Amino acid sequence: MARESTYFSLSLESLRALGSWAADCAERALSVYENYADSDSRPRAAIEGIRVFAGGGKRTAQLRSLALAAFSAARDAGNPAGAAAARAAGLAASSAYTHPLADVQQTKHIVGPAAYAALALELDQGGDHSIGDNEVIWAIQHVTPEVREVLLQMPAREIGRTRLENIMYKIDAGIRGRSMPHGA
Repeated sequence: MARESTYFSLSLESLRALGSWAADCAERALSVYENYADSDSRPRAAIEGIRVFAGGGKRTAQLRSLALAAFSAARDAGNPAGAAAARAAGLAASSAYTHPLADVQQTKHIVGPAAYAALALELDQGGDHSIGDNEVIWAIQHVTPEVREVLLQMPAREIGRTRLENIMYKIDAGIRGRSMPHGA
């Protein structure tokens, strides 16, 4: 028997809060990409685009194009750390298009920018897991109640087989486990 899709309410304000936090996370690794491809501004443009949306701008086709351009930059990077940083930017821009669908795959729109940024910084420092783990902590500490509420509408991620999947799991579990004081 096919599983029925479950949808939930997702406001534009919640998407804006998600976009702002995702941009903050992705921007922490932007220099990694720019160190490898300093004349390529596609990831930076994606982060700037999601910031415009998060600040009250419209969710336009241009934002989707900026996200896709950042993903193209990741494919062109030629360096795993730079590629991860560009993917963080692309996922940050695409966070505006998170579907209100209770599906574990949708959680990538939420935890993906932080996870790819953590991976980029970790790879840039020779694969030192403590660097990525510190970014995970930063992302969890800076998540907003609105972002947490969106994530709580979706199934929890499980531990994966790759480092990236495990970083996503840690961010997901950390956000879910964090008690959010009122006004935080």
